[in-house]
Amino acid sequence: MSEVKRIATRQGYGEALCDLGEQYPNLVVMDADLAASTKTGMFAKKYPERFFDAGIAEANMASMAAGLASTGKVVFISSFAMFATGRAYEQIRNSIGYPHLNVKIAASHGGITVGEDGATHQCIEDVALMRNIPGMVVCVPSDVIEAKAAVKAAIEYNGPVFLRLGRNAVPVINDRPDYTFELGKGTLLKEGEDVTIIASGIVVESAMTAAAMLKEKGINAEVINIHTIKPIDSDIIVRSARKTGKVVTVEEHSIIGGLGSAVCEVLSEQCPTPVKRLGVPDVFGTSASASVLMHEFKLDGEGVCEQILDWMK
Repeated sequence: MSEVKRIATRQGYGEALCDLGEQYPNLVVMDADLAASTKTGMFAKKYPERFFDAGIAEANMASMAAGLASTGKVVFISSFAMFATGRAYEQIRNSIGYPHLNVKIAASHGGITVGEDGATHQCIEDVALMRNIPGMVVCVPSDVIEAKAAVKAAIEYNGPVFLRLGRNAVPVINDRPDYTFELGKGTLLKEGEDVTIIASGIVVESAMTAAAMLKEKGINAEVINIHTIKPIDSDIIVRSARKTGKVVTVEEHSIIGGLGSAVCEVLSEQCPTPVKRLGVPDVFGTSASASVLMHEFKLDGEGVCEQILDWMK
């Protein structure tokens, strides 16, 4: 069996910006002194006249981006998720969200897989923060292919978009000729009738692994990738919940305010269904390797399978 390719979603972000730079001459990229880590340095090298380093001043970067967007530019701003959303929240809300400007916030190094950088850098609240801003699209790609597709979709969308990207290399799961991407539309990855697993971001791979393990135990799980958490695809969620009668959400984010909360909101209003939210409970992260943290928080395939089995008992 050939080895599975592993590429970070932030790598796809940098490559997509370079690929689309010629097609969109009004595309401008900004960074907060982290171009090597966020991969915007690739765009800076190819299009230096359209790249601006704002320094370690994320709030100022967001305000600058708002000004550029008001002149007709499509602006991508990048930093680590903790700083892109935390430090610049007021500016994103009031200067970008309120006037509905064409600024895209690409937040790299999201979630607990930042690893040894510890709790101060492991942003597990970013999706919740951005999801609460009126009119903000929130997208969490599952692999490098989806990240590239999300960047293109974000450019074509007229308004603010939040993209959550990861630090570590993750399996490429969407490398197939029939793959399509549309903001606001979930993807059915595996059909089943016993339980629905809804996942976003890098733990989509964990959900697929867990489904395979559950199959060995006689449980046929349906798996759905919700890459766009806002606007969320209510139709695919309700349709699956009606079929299986049980829903599990999986996210590399706090279980408060992210994918799990969004799914619960949909189902409570349209199709009341038992839901189990898997993610980071109401705690901060801690310093350890990404693989250790994924195991400790039971967000790897084995941990997801274990939690689903315990819940279904």
